[in-house]
Amino acid sequence: MGKRTKKVGITGKYGTRYGSTLRKIVRKMEVSQHSTYRCVFCGKDAVKRTCVGIWECRSCRKTVAGGAYTLSTASGVTVRSTIGRLRRIAQEKA
Repeated sequence: MGKRTKKVGITGKYGTRYGSTLRKIVRKMEVSQHSTYRCVFCGKDAVKRTCVGIWECRSCRKTVAGGAYTLSTASGVTVRSTIGRLRRIAQEKA
């Protein structure tokens, strides 16, 4: 089966509607939400989105809360690193 779209990809279903800039933004979101991600528990590329913010590993059946379109958001990574840093500081003091 040949490639049907050259540039628009998954947003070809919208045709010429909504403007090119909005279609590019939607394309980025839809590609990221439909792709598979690496599971932090089993290490396989098997994490898929089940609904908004809920991600499930198809291999080990673990469910993780994440972003709406990606498994981890930028603010989530920041919070995780800050919590780890504060835990290390608390352990050093104790």
